[in-house]
Amino acid sequence: MKKQTPFGSDVKQTTRRAVLKSSMTAGLALGLPGILAGSERRSANNAVRIGVIGLGGMGIVGGVGGRGRQLIDHLRQLPDARIAALCDVDRAILDHEVQRFKGRGEKVAAYVDMRRLLDDKTIDAVAIATPNHWHALATIWACQAGKDVYVEKPMSYNIWEGRQVVAAARKCGRMVQVGTQSRSSAVLREAFEYLRGGQLGPIRCAHALVYRARNGIGKVGAPGPLPATVDYDLWCGPAPKEPLRRKQLHYEWHWFWPTGNGDIGNGGVHVIDVCRWALGQNQSPPRAMSLGGRLGFDDCGETPNVQIAMWDYQPAPLICEVRNLCVAKGENGLGKFRGHDRGVVIDCEGGYFAGDAPGGAVFDGQGKKIKDFQNRNSGTVDVGTDHVSNFVAAVRSRRAGDLVAGVMEGHLSAACCHMANVSYRLGKQTPTEAIRETIKANREQRDAFERCREYLRENGVDLDVTPAVLGPWVTLDPDQERFIHDFADQANDLSRRVYRPPFVVPACV
Repeated sequence: MKKQTPFGSDVKQTTRRAVLKSSMTAGLALGLPGILAGSERRSANNAVRIGVIGLGGMGIVGGVGGRGRQLIDHLRQLPDARIAALCDVDRAILDHEVQRFKGRGEKVAAYVDMRRLLDDKTIDAVAIATPNHWHALATIWACQAGKDVYVEKPMSYNIWEGRQVVAAARKCGRMVQVGTQSRSSAVLREAFEYLRGGQLGPIRCAHALVYRARNGIGKVGAPGPLPATVDYDLWCGPAPKEPLRRKQLHYEWHWFWPTGNGDIGNGGVHVIDVCRWALGQNQSPPRAMSLGGRLGFDDCGETPNVQIAMWDYQPAPLICEVRNLCVAKGENGLGKFRGHDRGVVIDCEGGYFAGDAPGGAVFDGQGKKIKDFQNRNSGTVDVGTDHVSNFVAAVRSRRAGDLVAGVMEGHLSAACCHMANVSYRLGKQTPTEAIRETIKANREQRDAFERCREYLRENGVDLDVTPAVLGPWVTLDPDQERFIHDFADQANDLSRRVYRPPFVVPACV
């Protein structure tokens, strides 16, 4: 075993079951006071000093952007946390946020390179809101530097990276919270306790809905100029350093495979995580398949804007529907499922729950409302603030079990997204009748596909003219978390990338 060094380590190979065992051991160790980096720097009355890495673009057309700045707003509401440092590879964005702090009379350090921030011994924890391709490496580096970590979803860019993050967090004894904020929802916690009480019978299927209108991002004829304020080498980091072949550097990286995971890894991971919570599934799904396409968008994006993914959890499967195309009827053109266009629908034998973090309700089999679940969060603005508050509390307690969205939860939900995308990327355009024949044995898939066909038809896309991509079932070994059986070699190739030195995600398992 090689000695761990800052910003890189190698440890011997082991199985996921061994990682879980060591995780529980580490969780016990985390309760011992005064033995971990940072614990001697804070008394109970001192604020946790946090550095925010990745602030997000400003004025993004067609996207949200600015997730790091949203986290700043949440963190500033906590009396026991202080934002002490900011980091972004875009100097213009960094300077803009530093000026906001100065305007409030708040002192904050500023860094372009996250490694310099991680060298700062006065920083206790970091909040990471970089593009997806940086999440794993930034988290591992932070753990190795003795920082606790709040990392945005998805926790990893691929399945292999997720395993390394879990191992690094446990090996270094760090608190790692993942930004799937719905885990902090009192509404969902209460609703799922109700479902587990058996009033509606066993769960039959969990539906994750991502019906969100987006626009195409257009095309470019040649590589475009980079913003003069951006350190592009640092922006690319672990990803290939290629010319910019889109109009916008920020946010649009979501729709390209080298840096993003599509909308299933963007908005989808939130509701997939909630469905996994409802199902009580604490392992990777054995199989997954996906179908869809980039339909109705005449642009340079690569990831699907319409996608139906299914994970073969037993006894109840999980299915996610992504819909971005909306050219008819405004927002109504996205359609609805059981009257909802977002959140989750948890089908049981005697009815279903439908809702999301702010609220929801239980209905009987005929759609009659039985019970409402209202927001009872702890007096904060939304679950986002409660979520970072939970993280800061765990940083203080040194108990990993206090985290509502810890590192393993983040890994498993991200792995679901990665499995679906692997299936999609191994697929090919397939005639409608052949798709129907392939999925005919599964009622939920059939229903989702037929509803999707109608939705696309209303938005000007005929699948008989422009066929959808049908991916194969891909199977995962639950211990090694490597693909096995059909398409295993191709699937595993898509689950671990070749990294660009010095931005190499280290093998921690």
